[in-house]
Amino acid sequence: MNTIRSVCVYCGSSPGRDEAYLEAGHLLGRSIARAGLRLVYGGGTKGIMGAVADGTLKAGGTVMGIIPRFLVTKEATEAALQRLNQLVITDNMHERKHRMFEESDAFVALPGGIGTVEEIVEIMTWAQLGHHRKPIVFANVKGFWNPMLALIDHMAGEGFIHTAQRVKPLVVDDPGAIVAAVMASASADQTPTGGESSVIDKM
Repeated sequence: MNTIRSVCVYCGSSPGRDEAYLEAGHLLGRSIARAGLRLVYGGGTKGIMGAVADGTLKAGGTVMGIIPRFLVTKEATEAALQRLNQLVITDNMHERKHRMFEESDAFVALPGGIGTVEEIVEIMTWAQLGHHRKPIVFANVKGFWNPMLALIDHMAGEGFIHTAQRVKPLVVDDPGAIVAAVMASASADQTPTGGESSVIDKM
């Protein structure tokens, strides 16, 4: 059984146009905390990112934020960052993404923009290349990811995903069911997830 200790959440730093997106962030954060897991996320304190962190913290959970220095004033406030249990400030986006991968045992994509798409696609690419077997989840709030899922199916159907068995993200419509789906997926997979996650004190 793969041990799930930390869940990485990719999502928008904006709230989006539907309140359901923020609600999903809060709910997922609470679920992560109540399962005794750590949230790893991009460090933003606004939009859906802020909602996930807030939901986790209010439910007594642990939050690690990983944010590049140039985004600190754009996606967060200093006061809000002080609430996080662990904070890592990187020099660039590449370091941020690599650190998030290393610290996480599963990945969830809530609604977001181009950055969110880029992050979850990279994780899927690494899975396709055999770099990891960590659970990947699309939180399909109100069908947000349907166009993306259709594109993935189209690419596979046209013969451009040759290791489709490695790129099988879970699709979960109910944010409250995501953690249970991750745990069930990890239980079914006997392949180790990799190295231990390290604990970093707030900087």
